[in-house]
Amino acid sequence: MAQSYEVNVGTSSLKKAGRNALTRDTIIQLGGLRIGGPDVVVIAGPCAVENNDQLLTTAKAVRSSGATILRGGAYKPRSSPYSFQGLEKEGLELLREVSKLTGMPVITEIMDTRQVELVSEYADILQIGSRNMHNTSLLKEVGRSSKPVMIKRGMAATIEEFLLAAEYVMAYGNDRVILCERGIRTFEPSTRNTLDLSAVPMIKHLTHLPVIVDPSHGTGHWWMVPALAKAAVAVGADGIMVEVHYKPEEAMSDGAQSLTPDYFAVMMEELDKIAGAIGKKIAASDLTFAE
Repeated sequence: MAQSYEVNVGTSSLKKAGRNALTRDTIIQLGGLRIGGPDVVVIAGPCAVENNDQLLTTAKAVRSSGATILRGGAYKPRSSPYSFQGLEKEGLELLREVSKLTGMPVITEIMDTRQVELVSEYADILQIGSRNMHNTSLLKEVGRSSKPVMIKRGMAATIEEFLLAAEYVMAYGNDRVILCERGIRTFEPSTRNTLDLSAVPMIKHLTHLPVIVDPSHGTGHWWMVPALAKAAVAVGADGIMVEVHYKPEEAMSDGAQSLTPDYFAVMMEELDKIAGAIGKKIAASDLTFAE
């Protein structure tokens, strides 16, 4: 017998992102890659771009283990103004160079409306970080872009607020939106954030957009990342985003939550089994990416 219950989330404002706007799941095409649907995409790379050797070595390692999209921060929003802020344009140039060498499309964070044009020249997916999920000016600006946009859930954002951020981007013309659950701030101090895996099926119930999970920021501990990545796939995530560094102990940002390439390879083997058990598969890493 079919069951139907009301969900206490205001969906009437979701004119484009809600299930009432589109009943089928959105699949975002990126060259030969598909974000959404039966494939589970794996986004991996260092938290911050530090130098060519670090980025290229890490990118080659994650690619060989099955990652399909390269992550790396050129602009780094940090809690302290004295922490490493990123290489900025030089970092973007390194990302594009490594993308060409490995064939992996690139996702990187954009922090300001003035950066949209520049970052779009180098990145294949524009990332809106958790700090900027409420930055409506930035959401409107990337809404005018043709690039796919991945929005990370704000540190204390409700699911309704999260979905309305996506609605902002779509309302300004860009329907290539991906949502990323990366943990929310709670009273629990043992982890960096509290990874809300219940958000995945809830968001999938309310919206047609692809959902990615970031267990690196969701926990802050590298040894917890594989377990939460597997759990994310099990509850229906369309992909995961993890931080990998070839020398985490020397990382200029978030080394404590970064996997080594060896641990990443082991995790990928386990993820493949979980994906298969629920009728999905890890997206092929040998697909040709066309710029």
